[in-house]
Amino acid sequence: MDNIFVRYIKLPQKVSASTILDENGDYNVYVNAEISPKKQKFALRHELSHIGNSHFYDEKSLDDDEC
Repeated sequence: MDNIFVRYIKLPQKVSASTILDENGDYNVYVNAEISPKKQKFALRHELSHIGNSHFYDEKSLDDDEC
């Protein structure tokens, strides 16, 4: 529970990364393997900030959490 698993996979070019909270309460971060290492690093930090700010448990909209 509350583990973070990072995987680099091919995603659509417009998607840098995405995080999914699974049924065990673990975070699965998927980073686009097709983008540059610099963009991967930025995307991973972005996703980790969502986890660190508890965005998966707040009542804000996705748009609000993205801001």
